[in-house]
Amino acid sequence: MLSREQALAEVRARVAASPGRTVWVGVDGMGASGKTTWAEQLVAALPGAALVGVDDFARPGVATWDHGLFTRQVLRPLLEGRPARWRRWDWRSGSPGGWCSAEPGHPVVVEGVSATDTAVPVPWDVLVWVEAPAEVRHARALARDGETAWREQWSRDWIPSEEAYRARQRPDLRADLVVDGR
Repeated sequence: MLSREQALAEVRARVAASPGRTVWVGVDGMGASGKTTWAEQLVAALPGAALVGVDDFARPGVATWDHGLFTRQVLRPLLEGRPARWRRWDWRSGSPGGWCSAEPGHPVVVEGVSATDTAVPVPWDVLVWVEAPAEVRHARALARDGETAWREQWSRDWIPSEEAYRARQRPDLRADLVVDGR
């Protein structure tokens, strides 16, 4: 397992080895494992990189994200050499948020629970799994989302869905790099 800093250096080296090309980096892990924080650090270290959160393609009450919408708005345009454009989802207001974009020829970091789902045909260059113990993830989820969200969404919907995904697809074993999310 790599430290956050070691993993950042490794991904930066891989991106530097492919100048001028869209490099696809998938950052996966269980809820509250530290994926978003690490992915934000990575994007800050990669000039021109775009961060795509799969949460922008999910909606309240649905246990997974919309693969088709991601494919239409992000994957297909970039694979065709066109800019990608998608709308963030504002989870606090429960409504669409601002627009985001990604340019071809620059790194694209896709992060979130099941970001590297094999049902989505992303030509991954680097797969990253962010690992954190269950008790750390639980404490983070409570601090971030509160007790009500824990009872109503996390324990009822998200954790069972995440565990089923991990057991079925083993993204932790498919990963090129495993990052310590503690």
